Amino acid sequence: MRRLMLQALCGIALLGATAAYAADTYVLKFATLAPQGSTWMKAFNAWGKELASKSQGRLTVKFYPGGISGDEPDMLRKIRFGQLQGAALSGHGVGEIFPPARILETPFLFRSHAETDAVRATIQPAIDAGFRANQYELLAWMEVGNIHFFSTKPLATLDELARRRIWQWQGDRFMDAFFSANGWSPVALPITEVYTGLSTGLVDTVVSTPLASIALQWAGKTPYMSDQSMATGIGAVVVSNKFYAGLPADLQVLLKSSGAPLSQKLIADTRRDDQASLAVLAKTTRPMVGLQQHNFKLAEQTALSRKAVSALEAKAYLSADLDRRVDAALARYRSSQAK
Repeated sequence: MRRLMLQALCGIALLGATAAYAADTYVLKFATLAPQGSTWMKAFNAWGKELASKSQGRLTVKFYPGGISGDEPDMLRKIRFGQLQGAALSGHGVGEIFPPARILETPFLFRSHAETDAVRATIQPAIDAGFRANQYELLAWMEVGNIHFFSTKPLATLDELARRRIWQWQGDRFMDAFFSANGWSPVALPITEVYTGLSTGLVDTVVSTPLASIALQWAGKTPYMSDQSMATGIGAVVVSNKFYAGLPADLQVLLKSSGAPLSQKLIADTRRDDQASLAVLAKTTRPMVGLQQHNFKLAEQTALSRKAVSALEAKAYLSADLDRRVDAALARYRSSQAK
């Protein structure tokens, strides 16, 4: 009887330990528009494996790639409802959380990645705080590549876009202000419907990056591309504050500390592969007549971008204070480079 009681007690203890271990496991359900096999998903998959390994399986990531969880506003809605806990977002999604960060996507603001990096480093604490104040923990900053115009037909000048069916991401107030400043009337669609829109003629022009155009299969529909990029698309890897706060302290440290190397890899890989994609597209796409670098009317476009920024500041979408800090940081960097 004593032996049976001892065995029963051992069994209860083992079950208790197993239950405690099971209760100490966490699954991060993570969505992204990035297709499986893309540059971004390769980095995310490696990140997920690293988290699982370093946590001894206590923290795992279940990915929902390729937009299977919907457009970025759909992803954020599912995070609010607890159906997802994290996501990789482009500028549109970033603008749904902390709109002032989109100043970094202002068309024709930066001349190089070095300028972008220097200015972003200056305002990164404000961006981190902005995400946290809006119920998200920013784990990693990322990019989606250099943004170009892609079209089914050649464009002699940007003025022709007023007569084109140019795609605008549905609900994207930032790009809407830029298009409005130029006098363009875009066609608003979720990103998940752009390929169909290009196939049917609903839209004939898009703004995208070489890497994304290939990954999303838009490139086959748009044989014309502007030589010069207009901006660098931003992005962010986020988790909900609720999920983050619910992790044990050691897993919080692990998750947060994984962000910096993930950010470095995402940015480096995206810049490398975006350039490689540009070389691929150069063999299959043709320049838009009149939109080569020397004819882009940079001074005019910069002025129109400033007009759009001012309009967004007036509507409190962008922060005038943060924007002036960006201007000052950019001026300091250019001055230091000139010296």
